[in-house]
Amino acid sequence: MAKLGVNIDHVATVRQARMGVEPDPVHAAVLAELAGADGITVHLREDRRHILDRDVRLLRETIKTRLNLEMAASDDIIAVALEVRPDMATLVPEKREELTTEGGLNIRHNHDKIAEAVRKLKDGGIFVSLFIDADLDQVKESRKVGADCVEIHTGAYADARTYEATQHEYEKIYESCKLAHKLGMVVNAGHGLNYQNVRQIAMIKDIFELNIGHSIISRAVLVGIERAVREMKALIS
Repeated sequence: MAKLGVNIDHVATVRQARMGVEPDPVHAAVLAELAGADGITVHLREDRRHILDRDVRLLRETIKTRLNLEMAASDDIIAVALEVRPDMATLVPEKREELTTEGGLNIRHNHDKIAEAVRKLKDGGIFVSLFIDADLDQVKESRKVGADCVEIHTGAYADARTYEATQHEYEKIYESCKLAHKLGMVVNAGHGLNYQNVRQIAMIKDIFELNIGHSIISRAVLVGIERAVREMKALIS
């Protein structure tokens, strides 16, 4: 059964709308864990639009499961990661103008930069994952740069509007997961997964963990975060 990593970025988005102190994403993380979350994910963006350095440091001291820090391969964020030492760092592409992460890393075109970031993080004792599209070449490149894990981007699957398109994207995800596992990497997946589309992805046996944020936090606004997490856990199990 796939584990569930809960991304709490958008709790911080609500807080930053007023630049205040509530809701506190650290409090949300504790409640998510109590409801059965297997890990907590946050994205410390270079523009600090939602999660702040303070949040990452407090989460490291507070949560009892795993802390997954999503991050760009930039020197200042790498420095924060090496100080805080999350259980896992997931390197993601990042553009300041995007609303959310729009796709996976292009490792072939950024090989040296990504390889150097992976090396620095691993030398700091951090387990390193790369967020990539469902593409066999990107899976192979991830192994070449020394990644411990890949997180397969499920956005195209989530955005597909016909059965045929959905199945086409599912097959790409399935084959990418299968190859990554064969190459000895841990396999995670996420982006755009929700209560309607998660079950098919959760049934891929090679996936260790699903990272889900927006849908859970949206549901939590209506029913509370503990119920929202429990409902997602029930679906993926």
